[in-house]
Amino acid sequence: MLKKVEKYLVSKIEEKGCIHIALIDPEKCNPEDSKYISKMIKEAGSSAIMVGGSTYFGEKLDEVIKGLKNGSDLPVIIFPGNIASISKYADAIWFLSVLNSLNPYYITGAQAMSARIIKSYNLEAIPLAYIIISPGGTAGFVSQANPIPVDKPEIIAMYALAAQYMGMRFVYIERGSGVSEPIPPIIVKKIREILDESHLIVGGGIKNKEQAKEIAKAGAEIIVTGTILENNIEVLKDIVDGIEEGVNAKTY
Repeated sequence: MLKKVEKYLVSKIEEKGCIHIALIDPEKCNPEDSKYISKMIKEAGSSAIMVGGSTYFGEKLDEVIKGLKNGSDLPVIIFPGNIASISKYADAIWFLSVLNSLNPYYITGAQAMSARIIKSYNLEAIPLAYIIISPGGTAGFVSQANPIPVDKPEIIAMYALAAQYMGMRFVYIERGSGVSEPIPPIIVKKIREILDESHLIVGGGIKNKEQAKEIAKAGAEIIVTGTILENNIEVLKDIVDGIEEGVNAKTY
């Protein structure tokens, strides 16, 4: 049985075809600004807010999340980079496994260590497979991943299908924050064709309306942007509009 936040995400995907989630790095967000940022994200048309970063260790996480929740009614979901980046003030947490990490700690170890904390905080845990594509960025380096070459879509699809068979209800393919180009739409299309149960999330390198449009058109169900929001949150409305245009342009 799906819990509250996951049920909300699924209903939004069913309603819109593809949704946007804004990713906030608490290391780069002042708690006093987070209420305003949350309000802007809601007004731009995003469906939820993710909070987390690969190198963040939690000094002000609680305050950033409380500010975000004061600014809008969007659900706040933790995107954990380590077991120190968990907050009881969030609505849910992506319970993620880095499937192509070379270190078992990032596949099952950190998950085992954090499970009781998550339960004690009564956080909704949403199972997520995290698959890192080259170049991988900071996330790939920190999680000791073996980034899958972007020209090997069959391998990426193989990992995504394995995630679905392992019961992970969301699959997140990621090139890494701040990369020059997003995952090519043809790869998104191939993965969407092979997944018939898990929901597909795409992130990394999406900087403008046209890129968001093509990725949504290819079959992504959630598009995540983070670095671009740090530089110019005003562009967010264009990205959300691009997602809507991409959904409307689907031919299947």
